[in-house]
Amino acid sequence: MSSTAVMIIKGIGETLLMVFCSTFFGYLFGLPLGVLLCISDEDGIRPNRILYRILDIAVNIGRSIPFIILLILIIPFTRLIAGKSYGTFATIVPLTVSAIPFIGRMVESSLKEVDRGVIEAAQSMGATDLQIICRVLLKEARPSLISGVTICLGTIIGYSAMAGAVGGGGLGDIAIRYGYYRYQSDIMLITVVIIVLLVQLFQLVGNRLSKELDKRKN
Repeated sequence: MSSTAVMIIKGIGETLLMVFCSTFFGYLFGLPLGVLLCISDEDGIRPNRILYRILDIAVNIGRSIPFIILLILIIPFTRLIAGKSYGTFATIVPLTVSAIPFIGRMVESSLKEVDRGVIEAAQSMGATDLQIICRVLLKEARPSLISGVTICLGTIIGYSAMAGAVGGGGLGDIAIRYGYYRYQSDIMLITVVIIVLLVQLFQLVGNRLSKELDKRKN
C-alpha cells in the first residue's frame, strides 16, 4: 500500500474520530439544552420567560460565531482540556463547543413539532414533567431528532475539514498541507470526494432510520 493511501486512510480515521466524539459530547450537553428551551418557552410545559430568554440569547450568540474564529478564540480553553491546541483530540473541543448551540436549537425545533394534544393527554393522566419529556416529547420526536443528528454529522464534518487550516488533523489537514501548500491537486480532489461521500453516507443512513422510526410510530 502506498504512503498516500496510508495517509488518506489515517485521515479518514481521524476525521471520523473527531466527528463522532464531538457529536456525542455535543448531544450530551445540547440535548438537555434543547429540552430546557422547549419546556421553558411560553408554550412549554413549564414556561419561564427569564430562563428561556437567557438560553435563547446564549444559543444565538454561539451559533453566530464562525467556526474558524471560535477555533482560535477558545485556544486557552482547548489547551486546558486537551493539553494542546492542535491535533485530532484537541480539535474535538472546539467542534463540541460549536455543536452544542446548534444541536440545542435543532432539538428544540424537533420537540416543538410534537402534537400539543398528545402532551395535554399525558398531563391529564397525571404524568410528571420528566415522564412527559422522556415518554412523550423525546419519544414522539424521534424521527425528527434522528434527522437532526444526520444534519449535525454533516455540519461537523465540514467544520473538521475547516480545522485543518490550523493543524486540526484529519482529511482537512491533508487537503491543506498537500493539496494547497504543495499544489498536489490529486490529493485535494481525493479528500474532497471522500468528505462528500461521508456526508452522503450519513445522510442516507439517517434518512433510512428516520423513516423506519416514523413507520413504527404510525
